[in-house]
Amino acid sequence: MGMEGATLNDSPHASLNKIKEILDEEEKGRLSPHACPSSAGVRREEEESVALGHRQNFSLDTDRILHSLAYSRYIDKTQVFYLIKNDHITHRVLHVQLVSKIGRTIGRLLRLNEDLIEAIALGHDIGHTPFGHDGETFLSELCKKHGVGPFLHNIQSVRFLQEIERKGRGWNLTLQVLDGIFCHDGEVHVQALEPQKDKDFHTLDREIRQKSLDPSVDLSPMTLEGCVVRMADTISYIGRDIEDAIRLGLIKRSDIPKECREVLGETNGTIVYRLVEDLVANSLGRPYVSFSQEVAEALGRLKQFNYEHIYQCSKVKEQRDKVSLMFTLLFEKYMEDLEKENLDSDIYREFLDGMAPKYLEQTPPAGIVRDFIAGMTDEYFLSQCHKNLIPQIRKTRFA
Repeated sequence: MGMEGATLNDSPHASLNKIKEILDEEEKGRLSPHACPSSAGVRREEEESVALGHRQNFSLDTDRILHSLAYSRYIDKTQVFYLIKNDHITHRVLHVQLVSKIGRTIGRLLRLNEDLIEAIALGHDIGHTPFGHDGETFLSELCKKHGVGPFLHNIQSVRFLQEIERKGRGWNLTLQVLDGIFCHDGEVHVQALEPQKDKDFHTLDREIRQKSLDPSVDLSPMTLEGCVVRMADTISYIGRDIEDAIRLGLIKRSDIPKECREVLGETNGTIVYRLVEDLVANSLGRPYVSFSQEVAEALGRLKQFNYEHIYQCSKVKEQRDKVSLMFTLLFEKYMEDLEKENLDSDIYREFLDGMAPKYLEQTPPAGIVRDFIAGMTDEYFLSQCHKNLIPQIRKTRFA
């Protein structure tokens, strides 16, 4: 059945819906039997077909993520290097675009659902704090201190999209997209990844609780597309972080371990190409994705090199204590504002104003502060510190 199934005699809405049905049907012949078809997408709350419109399930989710306020804030969120003025250093917004591009390339070669890959990739880091993983560590310690458990950006990404966006109404994304976002742990090194199928929303909720209690638990996505995004996350940052570190003078290209250079190359372009090529070659026609043993070992060694020489570099961490103190002081300030019901505080004016009653009823004060701070860009965080923590000089006399 081709596009001719939609005729000029149909109403515009009927024609569009028919085209969507045709596209869903065509996927069955085009996609791998291991792929997740768009028609399999399930939402926590059912929506009328008129509301869903002409877009296929995962394409619709991509649009909802792109139009979320949290996605807009990617533009000024740190990837690795914070408080550095350099226009060519990777920020979070570029990172998720690279994950999407690399993931869709892999997905096309493996005949997987590129719409699902794109939605997961673009949404996977929405819950990240300002100041990258250091910010996540600071906020996590404060959250544990105030009784709301550790902060994990993958859980927060799901929270933003499910419970906070649209003033607490959420976007009602599909289970497959939310699961892929939740299970994207790109920092965990594995050679192969196989989807854990047959999940439902009860499974997702249970796994989120499990992860909150034990952040070390490793959970697999429910779709092969989710597995691809998790691998693409690593592929996108491993060489890019090296290029940024070289640009900033932290390391030299010759510092890259010889065994890594021999297998993966020494530039980001070569590293990405060889990782993608190896992953696809070892995953074709299989119900899992996998690197070869040689490439997996070289990638693991390169991750360790990055950790020791870039992420833990003293020059990168030189302002860490100052940022940590700012997180603590700002967190306590907002907690006090909530306790005293200071309606002039920005936590009321810019976050809680108009928020759905359900969110207010289900979220304790420390959780509200967590959600407000986690959503900040680096620049907005610093402006809040300046406004709330630094004494201001008066320009006029007291009234």
